[in-house]
Amino acid sequence: MRSSKQYVNLSHNKVENHLKTLQNEFEEEVVPTDTVTYKLRQFFWSNFFGFVYHYFKSRFGKRYPYQSYPKDGDSGVYRIPNDATLALLSDWATDTIESDLVGRLVARYQADYTLHLGDVYFVGAPKEIRANFLNPDASWPWGTQGSLALSGNHEMYSNGRGFFEELLPRMGVDQAGVRVSQKAGFFCLENDHWRIIGLDTGYTSVRNPIMEIINPPDCRLKDSQVQWLREQVKLGDSSDSRGLIFLSHHPVFSVFRNAFPKPGEQLREILGKANRPVAWIYGHEHRMVIYHTQQLKNSLTVHGRCIGHGGMPVELKAPETHDPIYFMDDRIRTRLRRRDVSYNGFAYLTLQGPNAVMKYIDVEDTMIFQENWRVENGAVIVEKADAV
Repeated sequence: MRSSKQYVNLSHNKVENHLKTLQNEFEEEVVPTDTVTYKLRQFFWSNFFGFVYHYFKSRFGKRYPYQSYPKDGDSGVYRIPNDATLALLSDWATDTIESDLVGRLVARYQADYTLHLGDVYFVGAPKEIRANFLNPDASWPWGTQGSLALSGNHEMYSNGRGFFEELLPRMGVDQAGVRVSQKAGFFCLENDHWRIIGLDTGYTSVRNPIMEIINPPDCRLKDSQVQWLREQVKLGDSSDSRGLIFLSHHPVFSVFRNAFPKPGEQLREILGKANRPVAWIYGHEHRMVIYHTQQLKNSLTVHGRCIGHGGMPVELKAPETHDPIYFMDDRIRTRLRRRDVSYNGFAYLTLQGPNAVMKYIDVEDTMIFQENWRVENGAVIVEKADAV
C-alpha cells in the first residue's frame, strides 16, 4: 500500500506521474533493510535515460481503441429503481490508507450502485487497476446492484489499456437479474424521474505529447459519444421531463484551475434551446466544493459539485474568488510534507421518486453537507442545501 505522502504536490504532468510509477515499482522490489537502498534510489532518480526509455515505451504507443455501444443489443442505457442509492467517488484509486478507509466506509453503506468518476494513480497501469479494484485485498466498494467507472486523464497516461482491458469488463449493473458488463467509458442510469449520465472526458484529455503542449486538449466528447447521446439516450427529446445529473471526471466549471467547458457546449447543442438547470458532478481537482448555480456561456445552467476528494491529499489552496462558492470543505485534517490537507470522502445520493438527497460524507463518517433536490418540468431544483 502506498503512502499518501507520495501524492503531495503531484502535478498533472504525464512525465512526472510516469516517473513516480516507476519509482514506486522500484521501491517495492528493494528490501527495506538493504543498506544501499538510498544510493540506489539516488541512482534511479538520476538515471534519466533509463526513465526516458520506459516513458517512450509506454506513453508513445497508440491509445486503446475507443469503445462505444452497438445500435442493437446493449445500449449503455440501464434501468434503475425509482428509489435507489448511489455512492460517488472521484480521484479515489490511490491505493493508500486513506482510500482504503474511504472504500471500506462506503461498503458499509451498501449502496445499490457505486460509481468511480475517474483517475487511477499514477497512470492507470494494469497493475494499479488491479491493486485498487480487482485484487482480493482491494478496497473498491462494489454496489449491491452494480458498479460503473469513468476514465480520467490518469488512466489515459498509459493509453487506456488498463482501463479498457482490466477495469471495464469487471464493471457492470444488474438488469432483470442478469449482470451486464460495462462496454464503454460512458453510460446512462435512468428511472421514471431521473437520468444519471456518465460522460467520458478522459479519452480526449490526452493527445500526442508534443501536440499537448502546443494545443492542449479540451476534453470534448468524441463524435461517437455525441451520437450515442442523440440516438440511444435520446437526450434531445423535448418531451422527456426527467431531471438530468451529469457525471464527468473533468470540471465544466471551476474557480481554482482551468475548467473544460467544451462538453457543456456540446450538451447544450444536443438539448437545444430548453436550458433547464442540471446537476453536474465531477472530480479532477482534489477538493470538495459546492458551487452556486451557474449559467455557463454558450452552455448549460449548472449546479456544479466537485468531489475530487476520494483518495488524493485534499488541497486547501485558496480560490481566485469565493463568489461562486456556496460551500467548501476547508478543514485541516493533517499536514503532509509541510502542506496542510483536508478530509477525504465521498458523496451519497438517495433517489426517492422525483426527490433526491445528496449527502457529502468524510473519511470519519461525518456528514459535512446535505442538500435536497427535486425535479420540476425537467429542471433540477436545489430546495435546501446546508452545511452540517
